[in-house]
Amino acid sequence: MHFDLPDLRLFIHIAESPSLTQGARRASLSPAAASARIKALEGQLDTRLLYRDSRGVELTPAGQRLLQHARLIMRQVDYLKSEFTEYGSDSAGHIRIFANTTAVTEFLPEVLAGFLAERPGVTVDLQERLSRDIVRGVLDGGADLGIIAGPVEAAGLQVLHFSTDRLVLVVPAGHPLAGRERVSLRDTLQYQHIGLHDGSTLLTFLREHVETLGGTLSLRIQMSGFEAICRMVEANVGIGIIPESAASRHRRTMKLHTIELDEPWAVRERSMLVRDLEALPGSVRALIATLLPESTAN
Repeated sequence: MHFDLPDLRLFIHIAESPSLTQGARRASLSPAAASARIKALEGQLDTRLLYRDSRGVELTPAGQRLLQHARLIMRQVDYLKSEFTEYGSDSAGHIRIFANTTAVTEFLPEVLAGFLAERPGVTVDLQERLSRDIVRGVLDGGADLGIIAGPVEAAGLQVLHFSTDRLVLVVPAGHPLAGRERVSLRDTLQYQHIGLHDGSTLLTFLREHVETLGGTLSLRIQMSGFEAICRMVEANVGIGIIPESAASRHRRTMKLHTIELDEPWAVRERSMLVRDLEALPGSVRALIATLLPESTAN
């Protein structure tokens, strides 16, 4: 069985697009030519890969399986190209990262700023994803690197621990809980919370634990980042649960009290996920080394 790399890349473009026409455009092909290539691929595999209707295309189960393999194959081809680029092993290439809210909004921007400034030939696609999507993305080749917090169930992946943080409660001065050294999540549910936007990993995580308690998380307003949450808390709009690293930084300029969360899940281990560290291109290994100085990424 012979596969043409352009056909696999075309299939990926179509699978990631709402329609065959848009997928063909990304591959610089006419819709008719793209359709003919996909039909030929289906004929070669003797199975249907796409459902086609007036609303667009949808992958069949066989198409989903081919997409996973096609992504891995094309990712390895990209790795091969980057390894032999004229810029050197770690000075060029494209890195796709799936990460949780804290990574995307707090520490990665600073890390990536320095990393990219030293490597003009490197580009990065950074996407905020839920934990399960981060694991799935690295497993199926949709991402080179995943950054996650908390316990990790990632069979088939290498897990590289690189730091520890914990979740704390932030309250304004004079709040009824301000004098407490520690509180449980249940203690906080009688007050209105300031939360992150829907789809953020932290809000999803907190809602799951509140649901386990049989309670309700009352959100007065949702913000885009931890600094905005702290400003709302300082203004006595509500209380918030955020990483201690963020809370400590914003306490320097805002009137806030931080209270330890008396919950076993409050301590959050930060980890990086990869399929195979040694198989990654130099640019990805260099980024991992930046985050994990003691790693064997070099």
